[in-house]
This record gives sequence, C-alpha cells and structure tokens, in this order.
Amino acid sequence: MIGRLAGRIDYRGTDHVLIDVRGVGYIVYVSDRTLAALPGVGEAAALYTDLLVREDLLQLFGFTTLVEKEWHRLLMSVQGIGAKASMAILGTLGPDGVSRAIALGDWNAVKAAPGVGPKIAQRVVNELKDKAATVMSMAPAAAVSLPTDDVIDTGDTPLQPTVTPARADGAAQADAMSALANLGYAPGEAAAAVATVQSEQPDADAATLIRAALKTLAPK
Repeated sequence: MIGRLAGRIDYRGTDHVLIDVRGVGYIVYVSDRTLAALPGVGEAAALYTDLLVREDLLQLFGFTTLVEKEWHRLLMSVQGIGAKASMAILGTLGPDGVSRAIALGDWNAVKAAPGVGPKIAQRVVNELKDKAATVMSMAPAAAVSLPTDDVIDTGDTPLQPTVTPARADGAAQADAMSALANLGYAPGEAAAAVATVQSEQPDADAATLIRAALKTLAPK
C-alpha cells in the first residue's frame, strides 16, 4: 500500500498531478481544492495517498492531510459514493466542511457537490453521523512539501524540505472535542456542538469553542 508520496510535481492536469519521486512518476488524482493548494510544476510537494484497486485499474488519490484522507475512506464506504463523488464532496466542502455537515446532519451541504443527489447526500449523513466525532478529534497533520529527512538530488542545489503548518482551527476543533469527551459528553453530541459553534465562529480558538459548545449543550 502506498500511503504517502513526496517528490517534484512534473505535470498538473485538471484532476490529477504527476509527481516524480526519484525518477519514478506517479499519477495522483486530487480534488479541485487540493489541486489549487499544490505548488506549480517543478516544485516539491507531498501528498497522503489512498490506492484504489480494481481488476482492470489502479488509481492513486492524494490528500493534503490525514483527516481529508480519512473522510475519503469513509465516504467511499457509503453505497452510491465512488471515488469521483468522494473527491467532489471533499473539493466542495473541504475536510472541515464535511465534518461540520455530517455532524450537523446538513445533507444540503453535501448535496452541493457536483453529481451528488439528495438521496445520496442523506445516505452519507445518516451512515456517517456516528463517525464524525472520531474524525473531528483527529489531530490535524501538517501539509508537508517534502519529508524532513529527505532531499531530492537534482544534480545542482539540493531541494530543501518545507513544512506548511496545518490550519489552526483543526487543532482547536480536536482540542475542544477532547475536552468535551473528558467532561463526559457523548462523541456525537460533542461533535454536533463543536460543528455548530464553528459554523458561526470559524476562527474560534479552542477555549472559545469549548465555552460556546458547553452553552449549546447546556439543558434548556
């Protein structure tokens, strides 16, 4: 299983990139959002990957974070959701948006993805709502352009690794979920409360998320 690739972008397509890893080129399919976040041709990049295996086909799909990869894996487990639909959902909402939509039961947000109808969107929410808390509490991985222990030999000046920090709201979300779990709240209700707060305060830090989520969870 190929779980991660790091190398130089040799080509950018409309839905994929070709990554040269020490002379071997890998075609990796990505969402629109991920494609827009990747650097240009000739620059270093790294992607977490998931390998789709069929009798007549092998395809690699790439993700900037492990949270995004995990949502792809879960989306693919829903009947009627293939790789194309999963990438469309992730490209439209992003991993954080998928977390919020599923935690809140907002199937209309899922339906906004190209090619995803209302019945499929409702099925996604119904089947994955119990999984949202687990994914939301995952510590966000940094988007790494090149592994810190690796350098690609270009024959000239070595290409040095660079690391772009992961979004702060992902870390705040994970911290808030952990704190609410420690306070005894069920994963599902904690996920819904955090998602509600984040939809209203997308830049909230962990402390703000916890306080606001507790108000949401307080008995009326």
